[in-house]
Formats: sequence, C-alpha cells, structure tokens
Amino acid sequence: MNKKYLYFIAAALWGIPGIIVTLKGIRSYATMPTADLWWLLLITAGVLVSFLFMFRRIVDRYSRRMAALPEKTSVLQTFPLRGWILIVCMSCLGIALRFVPGVPSSFTASFYSGLGPMLILAACRFISHGQKV
Repeated sequence: MNKKYLYFIAAALWGIPGIIVTLKGIRSYATMPTADLWWLLLITAGVLVSFLFMFRRIVDRYSRRMAALPEKTSVLQTFPLRGWILIVCMSCLGIALRFVPGVPSSFTASFYSGLGPMLILAACRFISHGQKV
C-alpha cells in the first residue's frame, strides 16, 4: 500500500470514534439542567486543552514515523505497536465505561464533549500531514 494512504487510515481510526464520542457528549449536554452548564463547560474546556496538547504531539510523532516509511508499506505500519495498544485500550475503556453503573451524565457530557472534538482535530491533522507527502 502507498504510504500516503496511511495518513487517511490514521485519520479514520481517530476521526470516526471522535464523531461518535462528540455526539454522545452533545446528547448528554442536552439532558443537563441549565444551572449546571457553566461548570460543565469549564470542565469541557479543560479537557479540550489537555487533549489538544497531548494529541498534537502524538499525531506529529506518528506522522514523522509514517513519512520515514518506504513508499510501499503495510497497513500495520500506520502506528507503532504502542500506538495500536493506545487505540485498543482507549476503545475498550470507552466501551467499558458504558457498562459501568452510576456514571453521571455530567461526566459523559463534559468529558466526551472535550475528547471527541480533539479526536476529530487529530484526524484532520493526520490528513493535513498526508497532503504534504
């Protein structure tokens, strides 16, 4: 496979969950009483900022790695083993979180509304890096 497509695969692996998580966060916000919104929005802003810096660094590192790969490469080379483990663990944690009783919708609203857009932004960043190849 041409290594240019690795960036689009990476974007899909980060962007699709980002869309799903964002929609869940927005749906949870819709159930919140308006009196609670101000502090939930502050938490969401904190989550956004923290994931922005973390994901930017990860995307740039993985993009540099993909750029250094030979022109024809395997899909499995999209991420290093550590990256695949990160994706699997985050996915399993997200799925498991749905089955934990008593997780408040305020947590879902603030955390997911911060995490989801940053995953989407990371996907856009992968596409941007892929355009430069």
